[in-house]
Amino acid sequence: MSSTEQTPRPTRLAAAAGVALVEALGLLAGGVYLLVRTLADGGDLSGGVTAGVTLLALGLIPLAAARGLWLARSWSRGPAVITQILALPVAWQMLQSEGVIPYGIVLAVLAVTGLVLLVNPATTEALGIRRPGRES
Repeated sequence: MSSTEQTPRPTRLAAAAGVALVEALGLLAGGVYLLVRTLADGGDLSGGVTAGVTLLALGLIPLAAARGLWLARSWSRGPAVITQILALPVAWQMLQSEGVIPYGIVLAVLAVTGLVLLVNPATTEALGIRRPGRES
């Protein structure tokens, strides 16, 4: 096999990258929305801008993880797993709040799906991650 040929990307790995990308886009969109709304309303400028910029910065983590997963980089699993774990309590809070329950359901489904995909043996093998106690 030549150096330009690559093994096909496992479906689970591609799906995990897709989940991370959807989460990244959600965070980025939320950040832009908060910034625009804060600047348009002229409300609490420092709080709104801080929240918007924070969401934008947080959106870069799953975005980088999605790219890394797509390219089968082993480092990308850590940030992707952390993103899923952090999304679970956020989803729980959304499920307790009137008006955002549908978003909470979507986030919970994404987080659980992402975790299942990321710990799947096919995904870890494709990323070159070895299980403890196993020699390569």
